[in-house]
Amino acid sequence: MTAAACPEDLVRAVRAVGVRDERLLQAVRSTPRAGFVPTEHIAHAYEDVPIPIAHGQVTTQPSLSATMIEGLGLTGREHVLEVGSGLGYQTALLARMAADVVSVELWPDLVRGARRNLARQGIRNAEVRVGDGGQGVPGHAPYDAVIVSAAFPTVPAPLVEQLRLGGRLVQPIGTGGREEVVLFERTVIGLEPRQVLTLARFVRLHGRYGYPS
Repeated sequence: MTAAACPEDLVRAVRAVGVRDERLLQAVRSTPRAGFVPTEHIAHAYEDVPIPIAHGQVTTQPSLSATMIEGLGLTGREHVLEVGSGLGYQTALLARMAADVVSVELWPDLVRGARRNLARQGIRNAEVRVGDGGQGVPGHAPYDAVIVSAAFPTVPAPLVEQLRLGGRLVQPIGTGGREEVVLFERTVIGLEPRQVLTLARFVRLHGRYGYPS
């Protein structure tokens, strides 16, 4: 990592993909990604690239996380569910954008890492727990917004049920490898697609409402 590498490099990358939410840009600016990546990858922390983590997973590249978060239209008052905590970087961005975040991750060691990383940054309005992301966290529902950082051809039914009427959900729709990242809104007749935010590659969603682990 060069001496000049810093969160501002990621702010520029996020602006370059069209993100304009100033609160979100400030969240990227104030969240050191170097505190959320494995030690051996710190040199790449401020590059706009996915970074490998345990269990064959990768972090979402920052500009893609920002695009998805911007799609949620957060104002600072929302109760948010995140599916796929990774090591907590996107969780941290969400925590700076919303009232509170409940994040669920399949792998216990990643949960421990995310909790540790968030605590080191003084972020206290995010709860990271072990679980099957496709089942959500019904005990904390309803949610104003849901963000899913893994691909599946459909939105898991429990996530729809846990999203309040008028709430927004962003999920990559596909089989894992090349997806449409879709913004949905829950209406009186169900979950309706509103916009394809971007195309991207994601790992697959695993669990009862995803692919077999």
